[in-house]
Amino acid sequence: MSNTHDDSKRPGRAEFQQALQSMDTYIDITVDDLMMLSERAEQLAGRRDTEAIGVSQVMSQPVHCVHPQTPLTEAAHLLVSERISGLPVVDDHGHLVGIITEADFLRALGVPTHQPHHNLWQTLESLFSHLVHHGELEAPSDPVTDHMVKQVVSVSLEHDLHDVIEVMKRNSVKRVVVCDKDRRVLGMVTRSDLVRLFFDRYTEAHPVKAKSPPK
Repeated sequence: MSNTHDDSKRPGRAEFQQALQSMDTYIDITVDDLMMLSERAEQLAGRRDTEAIGVSQVMSQPVHCVHPQTPLTEAAHLLVSERISGLPVVDDHGHLVGIITEADFLRALGVPTHQPHHNLWQTLESLFSHLVHHGELEAPSDPVTDHMVKQVVSVSLEHDLHDVIEVMKRNSVKRVVVCDKDRRVLGMVTRSDLVRLFFDRYTEAHPVKAKSPPK
């Protein structure tokens, strides 16, 4: 995905002022209004591009799910073995009832998890400091339902990439579950999926040229 707007070529206040004067007619609009309109038009153009990408093109599937009564240790093993950070929790009918994440598991162990004012390294230092001071951690036998988040942020297949990004930003979450109208899990979109999409598009726009063998 290439940046189609070169900041060095974008018009500034002086250019907008010249453009307004060059129209040689009275227009009840200020330079600030023009600049705001231009910025808004760029935002809408960017939204048009993301609206062309449906949720089904971005989401990961199939999704590993657990039951509310699944032991927390079993859920943790699934998180580690499948290298994922969150598991939707579904009832006997397959309906979404919650989500359990790596952060929820760490909290169940009493391990300090990421704080809003902490960067990644501070969080990692807290985790390993906890191990040093507490030694071997006792695996909790609690069921997933005791620690899962019940208010799950979800979207449907009718949503597009722009909707997903807005939902994630508004709710400050790292992942959203994709469900059908009956709240059955169809897929999941994580920040990693969005980053992967970005790099896929970037490499399409900037293909790597094969190097010629040395003569």
